[in-house]
Parts: sequence; C-alpha cells; structure tokens
Amino acid sequence: PLVQLVLSLPVMIIGLNYFGKSAWHSLKQKMPNMDVLITMGSSAAFIYSLIGVFLYYGTETVSEFLFFETAATIITLVLLGNVIEHRSVKKTSASIKELSKLQTVPARIVTNVNGVEKIVVIESEELKVNDIIQVNTGDRIASDGIITQGTASIDESMISGESLPLDKKLNDAVIGGTLIKEGSIRIKITAIKNKTVLAQIIELVKQARSSKPKIQLAGDKVSAIFVPVVISIAILTAVLWVLITGNYQQAMLSAIAVLVISCPCAMGLATPTAVSVGLGRAARNGILIKGGETVEKIAQLKTIVFDKTGTLTTGKFKMENFQVHQGTEQEAKEILLALEKNSSHPIAKSIVSALQNENIGGNLELRNVIEEKGIGIKAKDANGNKLFAGSAKSLGNPNKVAQADIYISKNNELIASFTIQDDLKEGIEVAFQKLKKQNIKTVLLSGDKQNKCHAVAEKLSIDEWHAEKMPHEKLEIIKKENDNALTAMVGDGINDAPSLSQASVGISLSNATQAAIDSSEVVLLNDVHMETFTKALQIGKHTYMTIKQNLFWAFFYNVFAIPIAAFGLLNPLVAALGMAFSDVVVIGNSLRLRKKKIFK
Repeated sequence: PLVQLVLSLPVMIIGLNYFGKSAWHSLKQKMPNMDVLITMGSSAAFIYSLIGVFLYYGTETVSEFLFFETAATIITLVLLGNVIEHRSVKKTSASIKELSKLQTVPARIVTNVNGVEKIVVIESEELKVNDIIQVNTGDRIASDGIITQGTASIDESMISGESLPLDKKLNDAVIGGTLIKEGSIRIKITAIKNKTVLAQIIELVKQARSSKPKIQLAGDKVSAIFVPVVISIAILTAVLWVLITGNYQQAMLSAIAVLVISCPCAMGLATPTAVSVGLGRAARNGILIKGGETVEKIAQLKTIVFDKTGTLTTGKFKMENFQVHQGTEQEAKEILLALEKNSSHPIAKSIVSALQNENIGGNLELRNVIEEKGIGIKAKDANGNKLFAGSAKSLGNPNKVAQADIYISKNNELIASFTIQDDLKEGIEVAFQKLKKQNIKTVLLSGDKQNKCHAVAEKLSIDEWHAEKMPHEKLEIIKKENDNALTAMVGDGINDAPSLSQASVGISLSNATQAAIDSSEVVLLNDVHMETFTKALQIGKHTYMTIKQNLFWAFFYNVFAIPIAAFGLLNPLVAALGMAFSDVVVIGNSLRLRKKKIFK
C-alpha cells in the first residue's frame, strides 16, 4: 500500500495542479466544466484509498480499499488525451500560420532624391500608401497595390486557391504575400498593415473561431447543466449500490466511472474544431467566411440572388457604338472621364481605364459631384455647366438612342451616348448547373436593361429575373425572398451594399467596393472563375455536416456510456480511456475536412 501511495502521490499532485485549478475556477464562475468531474473522480479514488490504508494497514482487508492506481491512471490517461487534443487543434491553424509568415517580407522601395532614382530595401511594415516598390522574379509582393510598370506572372495560390500563375499587367491589382514567378514590375502601394487582403484573411479566421452557429448554442445550453447532472447521477449511483447490494467498493467504482466516462469536453470541441478547419480550408481556396454562424446559413441556403454586372460578367467593359449628338467626341469623352473618376462602380472603373488608354484628358474642374445609385453621376464645371453621365432614367426623352446604355448630357442636353459590352465569366454556366442539381433557386437582380438581363437569364437557365431595378427596389425583392426561404445575395457594387446587408448571407467579390465587402459575410478572393463560388457552398455544407456529426457523437456517447458505467459494467480505467477517445474522435472527424473530397 505504501509503495502505491508513494508512486501515485506525484501523479495526484500534478493532476490537481492541472485539473484542480481549472475545476475551482469554473466552480467560482458557476460554470462547472469537465475538470470538475476528473478532479472529483480521481480525488474520490485517492481519498478512499487513503482512508483504507489509515484504518486497515497491516491487514488483509486493506486490499479492498486500494484504488491508488485507479486515481493515478485516470489522471495519466486524461492528460495524455489532452496532449493529443492540443496537438490536433494546433494543426487546424497551420494554414493561417503559413499565411502569417507572408506578412513580413522585404520590400525594394523606389525613391527619387534630387532627380536620382534609388532602390532601398526596407521591411514591409515600413511601407506607406502610394509608395512605389520594385518586385522581380522570385520575390514576394510586400503589400497590396496596383501595377504601374511592367508585366508579371504571379502565383496567388496561397491567397486565392488558384493553382495556375496569373498574368498581370499595367493597372492590375496585386495582393501582398503573393509570389512573382516570372517578370519584373513596379507597384503603387494601396493598402498596408491590417488593411491588406492577407491581414484581413488572418483576422477573419481568428474572429470566426469565437462565432457560434445556432446549433452550438443549443449544445451550450445542454453543456451548462451537464456537469451538475453527472455529479447527481454519480451520487445516486453510489447510494443505490450501497442500498441494494451493500457493496461499498462497487459503489465507489461505479460512481467514479460515471464521473470519468462523461465527457462535456467533446461537446465543447464539436463546433470550434470543425469551424476552424473549415474556415482554414476556405481561406486556402480564396474564400473568406466571417464566422461559424455564416457556415450554418450557407448550409441551409434555398435561394441565391445574383447581381449581373461584375458578378456574373467579367466586369471588363468595352465601350461600343459611341455616338455624338452635339459638340465633339473629344469634349464628350473629357466630360465622361472627369465624371466617372469620382465613381467606384465597376463600369466607371472600366470607362476611366479605357479613356486613359486613349489619352483623353480628364482635367475638368468639377464641383458638387453627386453619384445617385442606379442612375448616374452629376456635377458642375468651373463655368457652372450641369454635367451628367448615366442611365436613361434621368433623361426626359432618350428614345432616339434607346439602345444606348450610357448617356452624357450638358445642361440637360444630350451630347453623346454609347453601349457597354460585358462577357460572362469563365465557368459560369457549369456553376449554375451545379446549383440546379442542389435544388437551389436562382434569381437575377440587376439595374441593367431588360434585353441584356433576359439574355443572361436565358443562357444560364436562371429561375427568375428582374431588370432595371433601383437599389430600394432590389432591397424589397431581397426582403420578399428572405421571407420565403434562407437567401444569399451575390454582388460587388456600392448599390448592392443594402441588399447584401439585407440578405441572410451577403457574398461579395474581391474587386467589390469597400461598402459591398463590409456588408458581406463571405468574400470571394478568386472571383475570375465562378468555381470559387460553388466551392464556398460546398465547404459551408460539409463544415456544417461535420459540426452535426461531432455533436451527435458527443451527446449520444454520453447517453450510452453513463448508464453502462452506473450499472458497474465499466472499470474507471476503461472509463478514462473512453473519455479521452471521445475527444480524439471529435477532433479527428474535424481534421478530415482538411483533405476530404468535397468539390464535385
């Protein structure tokens, strides 16, 4: 007995230091956790043994009271389970750590001192917005920016999930942390530190770990009363064994087994481990999901509403059929450029880029610039002339050029008009076929003309479409769809921001306006191919499925295990193994998400 006492005492001290402190803290917070059960179970076995040694030392009866090895083994097995658990959980953030390493890379900043150009190497943290940096083959881009010189083939796989290098040219946006495979470029920095795409990915995943889906909230309510219930069952088990059989030894063993076999820890791990792994995989595929609650919503989506321009289409607009009705083409284009420079709409960006390539001067001094969502942009020049560029809705009688998309007016007189051509994104038809197979209703909601929306809806077999809708009209349609079923909205423009906020799940693209991104729960970084969108849905569904599997295991494990222990069919040592095994099953099931084949 004394040898067992001496050998088990250090284990008990370690166990009480590890589990006891946590148990005491949880009791003070009135939120008893798993450590309370482990502490009570091991302490009961140890104290029972001590009493036996004190009362019956030197007699044969003492052997009936010796459970030192039970107490020590319980603590050893649970500690071993915790070690395995911690190692497994660390793996779930491996992809985020890999991304974090890309945040600190050297940058070659281009400086100009007294007309002499110099290149100085600094750390990326020292960069400022509008700095110009030189990036060559084999370098990583230090921060987000726009190419001002040169061309390059860039590997964005760590950020967007795109396996093939992307060819980038003048005025193309680049992401910090990505690798130049070939070429040499100069970049004007547009975002630094926590404003970069990379920093936002890391921060979103960190935040998401603390975001709980509704399914976990139900689990939390059960967990809150779980420990007191288990303690009550253990006491009742001991009392009944004594009253019915008079066997104090079996009563003690059964009560300890009940305390040890129960595992609220598995319930606590069920959601966070699955969400962490799921969001990590999403990030590796160029998808930012802002929290566990969003994962649950994605899994239950029944309707998806799409904006057209820049979402289903490439957003690389071509100006065609430019007609001049008054004045000169040069004057009309100068007015157009000056106005569109003040807009962040995808069409406006394309117009500005096209006109700058034509070397059109847009240096008109404008005052009182106002952009009306879904209509256009208006202002006054230095001479007080009223200038406008936008849709036909603002014009009194545009019928003579009814086929145009954009109209330019001066002092309410039409001076020019033109059409906009925009192609569908690569892989968009395949993406919609996949949505059909999942029985998801698709809706097209656009401010564009009837004929263009009808053509897109017909080509993609969209279930329902709405054209020429203003932002407030879009909002009403989203509200209606939300009332009928859980609805997602996919958009990228400033006029989409209200609808993105109204939808159950707002999904925006990486090139979207900041207002659209801020209003969204999901951001697609690799939006060139719509395959990323269907991947987001699949990751959401499989993550949610994993959460349900984990919770099912955690609850039903306890439902079956506790009665078995109470009836004396489980030795406390086996119970300790079972408890540790329960944690490992939950973590292992979550880790399957990292490699699971979920993309069809």
